[in-house]
Formats: sequence, structure tokens, C-alpha cells
Amino acid sequence: MNLVLHYGLLGSLEAGLIALAIGFAVFALLWKLGRRAGLSHGHVIGFACLLGAAIGAGVDSWKLFSLGMVRLESPLYARLALASIHDPDQLGTRVLLELIGVLSGVGLGWWLFSSREAGKDITGGA
Repeated sequence: MNLVLHYGLLGSLEAGLIALAIGFAVFALLWKLGRRAGLSHGHVIGFACLLGAAIGAGVDSWKLFSLGMVRLESPLYARLALASIHDPDQLGTRVLLELIGVLSGVGLGWWLFSSREAGKDITGGA
């Protein structure tokens, strides 16, 4: 995605909110598919968390991981590695808030959809 995010903590919060929306959307999609396939709530939540984290925080997580693996002895390699990152000063915070956002989105989706399903059971399937 080519979204222009702010720098600093505001950009990290924006990325976390986008990840929350991704987590909710992935859970909603997997909830529909999982109910048709007969999967349990736990399987749907687990798959939604994994898929949402890969979509919502995958690129930044990979950049954070690869910074620890790249040999940065040369200023040229360090400059090349840091040039590909939107905001290298806030990379760790952004990854953390993206993961929290995905998990919160999945939790919000589970809370909404499972309470709706519980309401149907109480009213006799209406």
C-alpha cells in the first residue's frame, strides 16, 4: 500500500488503527467461511490472528527482523537498509501497535459476532 502516514507516534497510531480494521475484516471473512466449514471459534480466531498479522504488520515486521540480520558495518549498507523504511525511528513502536491493532480487531469482531450468535440461541433461532 502506498498510504502516506505521519511520522512519529501519530504515524504509528495510524498504522495501528489500519491494522485494527484489517483484523476486523479478516475475522469477519473467516467467521463466515469458518461457520460454513464447521470450524470452532478457536480455529477461526487463531487463523484470523495469523492472517491479520501477516497482512497488517508483515512488511514492517520483516523490515524490523531484517535490520538485525543485515550487516551494517558499512555506512553504505546502513544507508540502503534505512532508506527503504518509512520512519526508521518508530519502526519498533509501529510493529507493536500494528500487532496490538490486529489482535484488538479480531477480538472486537469475535465479541460482536459471537454476541449476535448468542442472541439467536436465546431467542430460539430468530
